[in-house]
Amino acid sequence: MSKNLIDNWIALAEYDIETSKAMLLSGRYIYVAFTSQQCIEKILKAHYVKEKKTTPPYTHNLKRLISELSFFGELNLEQSTFIEYLNTYYIESRYTEELNEISKSLKKKQATELFEQSKKLFQWLKKKI
Repeated sequence: MSKNLIDNWIALAEYDIETSKAMLLSGRYIYVAFTSQQCIEKILKAHYVKEKKTTPPYTHNLKRLISELSFFGELNLEQSTFIEYLNTYYIESRYTEELNEISKSLKKKQATELFEQSKKLFQWLKKKI
């Protein structure tokens, strides 16, 4: 698979983490969570393309994606736990009940922590490419 495809996944992930930051600043906390999840998904898909030399699976499951990568065993407990937590924030837009439930539980403090952890994980993953 081409370097251009890998670079495209990385660019999309970078765009998502910047969007997450913008959503945090604007108080749209659901989308902090969603775009953070998308950022990590896309950087994992960049790794997948690089390692497997094939199209990544059509999944939003971060645990599944990372478990298929060579550095899976390098994750520390904090990273592994965070990936499981972040995995719950993939939002299927057609389910408005899900949006309502998340919006009740996600406040500024949680969204800020989620963003900071996502950014840290993203930077770690990006360095590994």
